[in-house]
Amino acid sequence: MNAFLVITLIGADRPGLVNAIADRAVAAGANWLESSMAQLAGHFAGIVRLEIAESEAGKLEASLRELEAQGLRLTIERGVAQAGGASLRSLKLELLGHDRPGIVREISSVLARHGASIERMETACESASFSGEPLFRASIEAHLPAAAAPADLQAALEALANELMVDLKLEAAAND
Repeated sequence: MNAFLVITLIGADRPGLVNAIADRAVAAGANWLESSMAQLAGHFAGIVRLEIAESEAGKLEASLRELEAQGLRLTIERGVAQAGGASLRSLKLELLGHDRPGIVREISSVLARHGASIERMETACESASFSGEPLFRASIEAHLPAAAAPADLQAALEALANELMVDLKLEAAAND
């Protein structure tokens, strides 16, 4: 039987952080399944999902904890195998508009009211090409329960987009 480890990490950015994690994973016989990592305000932050034989998971956790002595803060949680999402609809949402506080709260609130669960979200603030004004960009992948009405969610998101004065694109993604 295999275990799934979900590792979150943050520390001062420096060369070799990903390699230090990858070295320990390989040495323990773990398979690197997925990750998302970024440099944010001078810090390296990431999340990684590893699969490893249950009998070796404790050793890998102990090995990863050694990185804390080098200033890397880790949280390690046991995950579960991903279940099939046959009863869920996959959605993809793209948003672009003038930056202002509260956009993520507003969008996530509408999604939550309609029972949508955010699978993946990436956001960024950037300068508009001509004016230099700050723009907010978001890409969200979510799952909507089969019992929920996609048209109702779309109407709520379109109303919010008008209120926020942002461009919003919502599309059904291929089911997993």
